Amino acid sequence: MHYKTIKHFLYKVDFLKPLLGVWGLLVCFCVFASTPNYVVPQKLRVQAYPAHVELNWQNKTGFIYVIYRSTDEGKNFIKAGESDTDTFMDFFGKPVEKEQTYLFRILPKGLSVDSSDAIKFQISVLVKPATDEALLDMTQRYTTRYFYDFAEPVTGMARERSNDMNGDIVTTGGTGFGIMALIAGAERNYLSRNEAFKTIQKVVSFLDLTERFHGAWAHWYDARTKKPFSFSKYDDGGDLVETAFLMQGLLTAREYFINGNADEQVLAKKITHLWETVEWNWYTQGRDSLYWHWSKNYGWKMNHRIKGFDETLIVYILAASSPTFPIKLSVYEKCYINSSYYLNGKSYYGIKLDLGMEYGGPLFFTHYSFLGLNPHGLTDKYTNYFEQNRNHALIQRAYAIDNPKKHVGYGANCWGFTSSDDPIVGYSSHHPGTNDENGTVSPTAAISSIVYTPKESLDVIRHFYFDKGKQLFGKYGFYDAFNPGMVEGQQVVHSYLAIDQGPIAVMIENYRSGLLWKLFMKNPEIHTGLEKLQFKITEH
Repeated sequence: MHYKTIKHFLYKVDFLKPLLGVWGLLVCFCVFASTPNYVVPQKLRVQAYPAHVELNWQNKTGFIYVIYRSTDEGKNFIKAGESDTDTFMDFFGKPVEKEQTYLFRILPKGLSVDSSDAIKFQISVLVKPATDEALLDMTQRYTTRYFYDFAEPVTGMARERSNDMNGDIVTTGGTGFGIMALIAGAERNYLSRNEAFKTIQKVVSFLDLTERFHGAWAHWYDARTKKPFSFSKYDDGGDLVETAFLMQGLLTAREYFINGNADEQVLAKKITHLWETVEWNWYTQGRDSLYWHWSKNYGWKMNHRIKGFDETLIVYILAASSPTFPIKLSVYEKCYINSSYYLNGKSYYGIKLDLGMEYGGPLFFTHYSFLGLNPHGLTDKYTNYFEQNRNHALIQRAYAIDNPKKHVGYGANCWGFTSSDDPIVGYSSHHPGTNDENGTVSPTAAISSIVYTPKESLDVIRHFYFDKGKQLFGKYGFYDAFNPGMVEGQQVVHSYLAIDQGPIAVMIENYRSGLLWKLFMKNPEIHTGLEKLQFKITEH
């Protein structure tokens, strides 16, 4: 209020005239000026989870808000933290034993929590005792955000990583995983069916128009230019493995939408067109091998044969299933299984491993091909694939318990080694029996193995969330990797990767309902391919 306005007001009120001295005016001015202006945050909302609460509001101006929490009906508030974004996650560690109401005040910095105006910034939420189902639902929900909230907005494609230094680089394989996560998310009401449809529709439109290489897509594309982005010097063209991961997701989506409304049926037909135009057999070079890469600039320069038991089984199954460009059985027999690290037959910690390298290799071998391909009851003359994958996960857990290199933190509730970011050397492959196993643990490894090791994986999730959630859990779920042996401020890599996020959401859904397995296995061509490669499927 202006000084002259104050003076005029005082002259009008007789009993206040004695205050018209200089000191009186100063005191009165302070009274009028003591209440600061403020902006109440808009669209304030709150959601409770097993051991944290997430607050969201509109904060386009980047104001600093201080968050206070009360668990005694507002009698006492304690400071929970500050935020200059539009969200805040308040971790309270151990779950509550009985239902409890939490009060929060999201106050502009400088406004006292005891101010009479503070009630305008208050919101409450009921926190319930934790259950395993709630823990899994939370993990799946947060992880699915990566493929919807963080999807590249024009193409709908999954961004390669959250901390990309190259611009808007989108990934084909990770998008395939994300498509499956979105479908599950729609069924769980994390987003609507139409929202999932619109995102996948944008993906399909982009894939139909962008450059392909005898039907195969590149590993990465630049969303700004819509052109392939080189993965490495000679890897600037078709990537058959990433194409297979993508197609696994697309075929799952085809079955999800095939009997939907008119627009969904059109989308399903477009996916069929993409599926039928991948020239799988062209990637044999006319030989009894499948090759990973082809470049219009460098041809077959990389000359990388796809062989040995690893993440690439799905490539052969899709290539054998193709109704238009299929491979022969001899390609599978003379290349994929004709490898020094196909058959294993050893036991580790008393657990037999039929296939793969020493200790089984990184755990994504058990995830990528089996997001849609159901390992239950899937056998051939070499192994039972569910048991093979389960044993691989159990071997990694046993290794962590044994901990021969004495890494900090390893144990029954802290295991899981795969390719991921690394706080020491950057992106790297981690697995037992190698120098790359340097104490880094990748949450995606054990969590995505939940279909094989439900009890053991849940032990890990509980530890990562209840004990370490404040450090390990962020906007899109568990961060990509951490190393407990590092100094505290450098233990966690605060990044997310599409190829690590996807398996978490998809495999949790498969554990909960089998949805993605059911959809992918409904594709009739897949059974043709499995039969050609001499796989058998029995009821489980």
